[in-house]
Amino acid sequence: MIHLKNVADTEDIFQTVFLKYALRSASFENEEHEKAWFIRITINACKDLRKSFFRSRTVSMDELLDQPAPLSPDHREVLEAVLSLPAKYKDVVFLHYYEGYTAPEISRILHKNVNTIYTLLTRARQALKEKLGGDGLE
Repeated sequence: MIHLKNVADTEDIFQTVFLKYALRSASFENEEHEKAWFIRITINACKDLRKSFFRSRTVSMDELLDQPAPLSPDHREVLEAVLSLPAKYKDVVFLHYYEGYTAPEISRILHKNVNTIYTLLTRARQALKEKLGGDGLE
């Protein structure tokens, strides 16, 4: 874990080393020799993984998730306007426009009547239209 800094890679190396151990036909001189063999094989496997072609040409998913996608100024302004809405409007707008849920789906998620969702969406659009000074979101 110290060399790789990644749990998944560490587990892969662990598996690789113990597979080599299980397939090894020669016996060890003593326990100290066996321990040294495990340490050396593990370090070498870590080094091999770190300098592999695949690893040097990829980015881990953890690093990608930490990097937000850049927003254009127009999208940022709209997102800020949506986030400034009261919670009852913000929730339905976010679920509808950002998550892609339909009004009936949102009504099941929020445990509200479908017509209430339509009303909240209409009022939220009107509030956003006033904040952004545009012709609407659709």
